[in-house]
Amino acid sequence: MPEPQSPSPILLFETLNAYQRTAALKAAIELELFTALAEGADTAAALGARCGAAERGVRILSDYLVICGFLTKEGERYALTPDSRVFLDRRSPAYMGGSIEFLLSPILLEGFQNLTTAVRQGGTAMGTEGTVAPEHPVWVQFARAMMPMMAMPAQAIPELVPAEAGRGLRVLDIAAGHGLFGIGFAQRYPQAEVTALDWASVLEVAQENARRAGVAERYRLLPGSAFDLDFGDGYDLVLLTNFLHHFDHPTCVALLRKVRAALGEGGRVVTLEFIPNEDRVTPPGSAAFSLTMLASTPAGDAYTFPELERMFAEAGFSRSELLPVPQSVQHIVVSHR
Repeated sequence: MPEPQSPSPILLFETLNAYQRTAALKAAIELELFTALAEGADTAAALGARCGAAERGVRILSDYLVICGFLTKEGERYALTPDSRVFLDRRSPAYMGGSIEFLLSPILLEGFQNLTTAVRQGGTAMGTEGTVAPEHPVWVQFARAMMPMMAMPAQAIPELVPAEAGRGLRVLDIAAGHGLFGIGFAQRYPQAEVTALDWASVLEVAQENARRAGVAERYRLLPGSAFDLDFGDGYDLVLLTNFLHHFDHPTCVALLRKVRAALGEGGRVVTLEFIPNEDRVTPPGSAAFSLTMLASTPAGDAYTFPELERMFAEAGFSRSELLPVPQSVQHIVVSHR
């Protein structure tokens, strides 16, 4: 039998100091250090000159980023890792550095600064509604900052949920945000017409993206609350991307009944979510999302597939299937009317 390991405080101290990793990455993004490296500034002196920072400061920061795995170092020269080159060089089409505007926004951080209270009361300490308050400004930040992170899933999902070519395709994109998911279907299917639902201020971002993608003439806006608006009917697809996790089971079922009534014969719902296994601790990327919901919403959660399947069944859907999304920790649930 293997020898039992002696107790160690290493995990404790690594976790207590984890905020330093976040702060270092944020500083490097704000200084455009990764872009400077991609442009050829590969020593502390050259990086300091390019980033407008002290050589000592850049050296210490860059060494720390090597320790964290964002950079490599040979002698006095630094270099980008493959991941950093793709996601942290501002010139890259897949640049994700802008996500700090949402993920590290004071609004979201407030929920974690009051996590003890959230645990005691079983929901966010950020007021009575948290981030699901009507027209919360954080969702404009989300729409602008998270587009690069959602670009790949938005292109992959239409491939996972094929529609019949050559016939009309009516799509309702609920909580559209940046709009990329509905736009993905409009780009994949020239006959698709998309109705994007969200707060008016958020839909301005979606409309900009629809124009940029060349699908604005097939892109309609429906501003307001998904719980209050009349969706209309006859939709072939309804998209529920990263939305259900904000609400409790009864609220989700009530919305899904409304969604089902808006679908035409043979219609489907595509739900994108962080979906943990039934043990609720694996896989870590999805399971850990429950804590985000505890910190920021009154009753949201990361739901397992059986829980989501049960919600759709209670709302009258005939069946649901679970599909992985390539290059993502998330899954989609395809539910049939």
